[in-house]
Amino acid sequence: MKEIKIEPEQKTPWWWVPTLYFAEGVPYFVVNNISVMMFTKMGVPNGDMSFFTTLLYFPWFLKGIWSPIVDVVKTKRWWIIAMQVIMTAMLILLTVTLPRPEAASIAAGNTSIGIFWFTLVLFIIAAFASATHDIAADGFYMLAHSPSSQAAFIGIRSVFYRVASVFGQGVLVFIAGVVESKTGNIPMSWQVTLGVSAAVFFLITLYHTFALPRSDQDRPRNEGTGSVDNPTQSNLIELLNSFVTFVKKPGVLLAIAFMLLYRLPEGFLIKLCQPFLVHSVEQGGLGLSTEMVGTVYGVFGVIALLLGGILGGIYSSRVGLKKSLWVMAACMTLPCLTFVYLAIAQPSDVVVITIALCIEQFGYGFGFTAYMLYMMYFSEGEFKTSHYAICTAFMALSMMLPGFVAGYIQEAIGYVNFFWMVMACCFATLLVTYFVDRTIDPDYGKKTD
Repeated sequence: MKEIKIEPEQKTPWWWVPTLYFAEGVPYFVVNNISVMMFTKMGVPNGDMSFFTTLLYFPWFLKGIWSPIVDVVKTKRWWIIAMQVIMTAMLILLTVTLPRPEAASIAAGNTSIGIFWFTLVLFIIAAFASATHDIAADGFYMLAHSPSSQAAFIGIRSVFYRVASVFGQGVLVFIAGVVESKTGNIPMSWQVTLGVSAAVFFLITLYHTFALPRSDQDRPRNEGTGSVDNPTQSNLIELLNSFVTFVKKPGVLLAIAFMLLYRLPEGFLIKLCQPFLVHSVEQGGLGLSTEMVGTVYGVFGVIALLLGGILGGIYSSRVGLKKSLWVMAACMTLPCLTFVYLAIAQPSDVVVITIALCIEQFGYGFGFTAYMLYMMYFSEGEFKTSHYAICTAFMALSMMLPGFVAGYIQEAIGYVNFFWMVMACCFATLLVTYFVDRTIDPDYGKKTD
């Protein structure tokens, strides 16, 4: 019987799974959420802010293209550490090179995005490193411990990714707000925030250098296999084959339409939510302080989002995808009315604002479950993993396309009309839901005892 060697650091995944998925989440939220808030507070107009921060999402849209490289070059552990080193370096550089716009341009809201060109370059490098880290981390998770252990820790990895969400959207924004309120210096507040991010990520990287286990299973795909002469070419052929089989699946055009349009209202809303909260009442916003946004949106909002996702998963497992689809589509659309109310009434009561945001975030979390289930449903078949990866690319695209134009539309029509437009986009969600509903197996997603 072959003896299995287990190294001391492999005794329990508790030593590395929580920190690995916290590290997976932090750069994602820094790049995609902190950047939005930072540019808004620096006085960059909504149009430019929305367009250029949407560009930062491209690496997650494209990551499936270079994922085979992670399989055949070095180990997953090597990729994880290397990408964390790069992300740490980018966060340090962002901290020390962040431009300081004049207070007058910040107050007027006409800061040119051009002064942030180097900041955007650093963000995009960090984004590519983060997307590559996602590929390596998910692969490493499946190699570094047993299938039974993987199943046991699937919830733990999700929890700590969400902890990273609270840290990125709540704690970091709160820190920026506290520094801003004490010093009145907005650029300094974001330098401090990025510096805290860099320090935290440096400690995580240092810890993982020693804490991540070394597994015999974690090796480049071309090592120990004599059956493949050119593993890189083999992976690319496999990738191409997965695309070909995907576009040949029955109902693929309807599926793509669903993946692009189901979240259309949220695609517009997500880019302008934070700017709306911090812009002054005269500008049509709510005039909240930065630290208040960190608390209301980054903590309470995220908790409501998580609760919606948990309850959505429980509900869909009981009744199945088909029966839950319309309920979840309604939850994706109707709560958008809360922003129409907030834009018209412009309440100053933080409790009212918090309740409205939590309703919207809960609805989004609950309704998003159907979207994820449908992607899994459509991916069923021989190339399930590859087809699901393609679906996630369309998921990313569904957020990017509205994001490119959301800010320019809001600048043209104002916040009230913009949020009414978001409500009009809900008809697209309901339309694709109507057609997709007819194609779903009534028993799919239903838990069997």
